[in-house]
Amino acid sequence: QGPLVESGGGSVQAGGSLRIACAGSGDTYYRHDISWFRQDPGQVREFVAGISFGGKRTYYADSVKGRFTISRVDAKKTVYLQMNDLKPEDTATYYCAACSGGHCSVIPDVNVWGKGTLVIISS
Repeated sequence: QGPLVESGGGSVQAGGSLRIACAGSGDTYYRHDISWFRQDPGQVREFVAGISFGGKRTYYADSVKGRFTISRVDAKKTVYLQMNDLKPEDTATYYCAACSGGHCSVIPDVNVWGKGTLVIISS
């Protein structure tokens, strides 16, 4: 499996929106659930959102339901996370993850990690 490359991180004011992206190579992107996790310094890494191969199934952490939307565009081999109504507690490094086992919501299931993209929510 190939690398995952995140992009789109940055700083945004609370209440604003941001879209981050995870681009993968073919052997990583296909037949994998792709998920986003996030982690602040000194905090545990937590699951944010995931999407199945083909996009028929999506799943979210309770803290982001109704605010974040995950999608995938196969032509670009890219998974997007649209983040709306951002809150200061959303500040974290966001990591893209790929799982081959059919779901991707817990760390032991992750086969490939991206390097992360930093998202800072300012008041």
